[in-house]
Amino acid sequence: MIMKVNINNQTLLSQSWIPRIGLGCMGMSGCYGQSDRTQGLKILDKAVELGYRHFDTADMYGMGENEKLIGDFLKNQNRKKLFIATKFGIKPDTQGRLTRFIDGSRAYVKEALEKSLERLKLDYIDLYYVHRRDPSIPIEETLGTLIELKQQGLIRGIGLCEVSLQTYKQAVNIHPIDALQSEYSLLSKEPENGILQACKENGSTFVAYSPMSRGLLTGCLDANSIDKVGDVRKSFPRFSPENLHHNLGLLSALEELAKSKQCHLAQLALAWVLHQGEHIHIIPGTRREKYLVDNFSSMHIELNHHELETLRTHFSKNQIIGTRYPEAAMSSING
Repeated sequence: MIMKVNINNQTLLSQSWIPRIGLGCMGMSGCYGQSDRTQGLKILDKAVELGYRHFDTADMYGMGENEKLIGDFLKNQNRKKLFIATKFGIKPDTQGRLTRFIDGSRAYVKEALEKSLERLKLDYIDLYYVHRRDPSIPIEETLGTLIELKQQGLIRGIGLCEVSLQTYKQAVNIHPIDALQSEYSLLSKEPENGILQACKENGSTFVAYSPMSRGLLTGCLDANSIDKVGDVRKSFPRFSPENLHHNLGLLSALEELAKSKQCHLAQLALAWVLHQGEHIHIIPGTRREKYLVDNFSSMHIELNHHELETLRTHFSKNQIIGTRYPEAAMSSING
């Protein structure tokens, strides 16, 4: 039986040397079209130079290639000054193809970690996430295995991704959860239905992925941007031709405010998320140095209460058309 332990409000990501803006590395290994490995390594090195310290990957990104990329990047870095997070749980089939099969069993947790450590060329991972909750496995079993791995020094922190408020509460009653990661942006405010507050109360860092809504909030995206081989957004409802046209039309409020702040639309969108709570971190992804610089500097943009509420109202739920994932993927979130 797993015994409950006391909650420690000082989580790994709340350490002062880790900025609230990290780098989401998924796009460096596909998903948004063809990727350039050499360019990816250059961007990762530049990120460290700029001040990024938190790097987020997963075993499913590029079918392991993203972790290998991070592993090569780390060869020339001071590993102790970087924070590396990865995830497990979305399992490939016997032919190595990515499926929506979720596995949170004790055996698979250990197997997945061993493979991630090998690809990353590390002897420990700072933060290990349950990428998706396996509904067939009690959360106590999955967490129990992660606790063992933490006791062995193979991982330093435990995270959850896209789980329900109920699952999160179950988890923190077993062991402190260092981070909860979910999509959160002006277009995706679901975490405000209890998750953000629960994280704050229990000392978990909330990590927002896709804080620019996969490019929708940058002002640099149109139908041609995603019309390329390997761009997964083409299958996402918000990016269907008719929905994309409508959703891009919502950017007028951002454009006016961005001009007054002398910043880019993407920076404004990132700043809005950061203003929602000090316990919130963001991990925008990019493959271009210019955006890498812009994203990091968004933490210096100040928004007053009126500006924050104006943006919130303009991007209300009933204004946005299309779910953030296709139906099959939506079924595996909020578990």
